Amino acid sequence: MLRITRKNGEGVSIAESALVAGKVVPAAPARRRGPAASYEELARVSARAWRPVESERLGEWELRAAEGFTRRANSVLPLGDPGVPLEEALTAVRRWYAARGLPAYVQTATGAQGTQELLCAELERRGWVREVTAELWTGALAPVADLGAEPSGVVLSREADEAWLARYRRKGVSEVALRVLEGGSPGPSGAGSGGGPTVWFATVPGGADAPAAIGRCAVDGRWAGFAAVEVDPARRRRGLATAVMAALARRALDEGASAAWLQVEDDNAGARALYDRMGFAAHHAYHHYRAPESSDPADPAGEGTL
Repeated sequence: MLRITRKNGEGVSIAESALVAGKVVPAAPARRRGPAASYEELARVSARAWRPVESERLGEWELRAAEGFTRRANSVLPLGDPGVPLEEALTAVRRWYAARGLPAYVQTATGAQGTQELLCAELERRGWVREVTAELWTGALAPVADLGAEPSGVVLSREADEAWLARYRRKGVSEVALRVLEGGSPGPSGAGSGGGPTVWFATVPGGADAPAAIGRCAVDGRWAGFAAVEVDPARRRRGLATAVMAALARRALDEGASAAWLQVEDDNAGARALYDRMGFAAHHAYHHYRAPESSDPADPAGEGTL
């Protein structure tokens, strides 16, 4: 049997006898409605927008941890060479996460120049399981800012206060989770501590127990990254998500950004339709692969490892 990796990261097995000819297909030419960007640039920008509380280098790979708060902050970002053979690198990854009581995840990407189709295939061959697939979309920032007329009733803050957290879908946010959300305290230049982005939180008051809508934006150089755009289910389809994103986009423009990115899951049809209308388009897909179970999490070579 032959194992083929599609551009969306999905592995497919076919009988070798059914193969007539084959070649490695390069990434499709970029189709842009917004800013041009490489996969590596976007991977680094999106990683800075959701920083872990602990990280360590394995060659050029970055191992990230935040006590289990989101896969993004608790997975390996494998940009470049780990400095050791892949099997040795994956063993080191599993031990690092096991020492912290966490499952081992590797975040990969497919569908653009420089993404990691071959790494996806190698992970699947070793029994790593793809649990989540989503897409990173990009677009111009100014058109988003123009969608909401001022004043929109959106309140902006540099902190995720109790009201904002009451709407956030991940309930019971810990101190570590709050550190990830807030991205560090402001530095002298207005960016987050350690050279990170400036993070802004948007709130639309009006709910009985929580705001009517919220959103988050990380401003990092020319990029503004949107996340956590959530609306009270009883108040959807009233333009609140658009108002939140427009207010955040105006703030990001004031800080010098010109381009925008966001992440959206494959099955979120409503969000995908909204972002399409705003001028966003898919840049690449990204995936989280989880290590196979073993009899002893501290022993990645144990029973159950392929």
